[in-house]
Amino acid sequence: MTSPYRELLGVPGARPFVAAGFVGRMSMSMVGIGIVLLVSAVTGSYGIAGSVAATLSLSYAAGSPLSARFADRYGQRRVLVPVVLANAASFAVFIAVAEAGLPIWTLFPAAAAAGLTQVSLGAWVRARWTYALRENPARLHTAFSFESVVDECIFVAGPVIVTALSTGVHPIAGLAVPAACTLTGGLALAAQRGTEPPPRPRRAGETGGVLADRALLVMAPIFLMMGLVFGAIDVSAVAFAAEQGHKALAGVLLGCYGFGSAAAAFWYGARHWRTPLATRFRIGLILLAVAMVPPVLVDDLWLMMPVVLISGMAISPTAIPAYGLVERLVPAHRLTEGLALVSTAVGAGVAAGASLAGRLADGSGSGTAFLVPLAGTAVAAVLGLAGGRSISKRELSSRSIAE
Repeated sequence: MTSPYRELLGVPGARPFVAAGFVGRMSMSMVGIGIVLLVSAVTGSYGIAGSVAATLSLSYAAGSPLSARFADRYGQRRVLVPVVLANAASFAVFIAVAEAGLPIWTLFPAAAAAGLTQVSLGAWVRARWTYALRENPARLHTAFSFESVVDECIFVAGPVIVTALSTGVHPIAGLAVPAACTLTGGLALAAQRGTEPPPRPRRAGETGGVLADRALLVMAPIFLMMGLVFGAIDVSAVAFAAEQGHKALAGVLLGCYGFGSAAAAFWYGARHWRTPLATRFRIGLILLAVAMVPPVLVDDLWLMMPVVLISGMAISPTAIPAYGLVERLVPAHRLTEGLALVSTAVGAGVAAGASLAGRLADGSGSGTAFLVPLAGTAVAAVLGLAGGRSISKRELSSRSIAE
């Protein structure tokens, strides 16, 4: 029997845009750490470094959905080329400012410019899958499952690579390499015209963005909470490993978490589901909340590894139908914007979760910090259940329109 993933990558033009997207979004797990390591090296302050990184994250949250909206309206190539060129120039300026020892305040506008020109390339790639599989939309769940695996690989490998570059080569390298990845992957993606979704000009009388949709108003906060879970888990795991006297094994602990999610994504994408997306999403949210309970109770590093592996297995079966719902609920002419918006919500949640968990870990230890992802999943589950009727109705109506 042919693997559904092999069939997926056999779609004309799929392999090149998958490769370009992988290279281009490697930076999403590297830029934040790269900024912290570079700024802390030149200023001697992690507080300043964290504030600069937060500035980039906030400006990214503002700019990414906007560039995605323009991509929907004018086409990916016309928007992507100037944006990634501006991003490369912005990072070059940021590095020059940091290395020149200019006043600290100059780091903030430089970081803001770099963040505004960052693109949520995963959303652009998912939009390409939607267009490439327009004749067979049932395979989208396999495509989104595959993209979840790619994301997990990036988030496992990226921090290791950027840390090695910054500490083993030069602090500049930890930021120059991810910036080069964005530039190279972005230009390579823009060059692939055959799989580019056609531009969809703004419709007459149309006002507002994708958040004008009530169903997406429910989904965006859930994605925010999911991001909070991811960020809090990272910091809590590092703090836990340090408390156990094995800080060097923090990467292994996080690797177990990522491996669990990737394995679940492979399994999920290989199955053909008849259960509605909204139902699968709500079940996933409940399972995710339950899966976050055991890490709060464990106090042994070696036991924690299989525990977080199992916890990680609840991530992908929640995230994949979530992206599928966005694809189903958002109008086709705003798909890239919708996907970028929820991806940005995840990024904002990661920053908030990491900050909150870090404060609790400093003050009360990792056990308290692990309460943050548990609380985040609980809130996400409540939001999902409360807004479930609205989402289900929209899914049914969009399905009937498609049929």
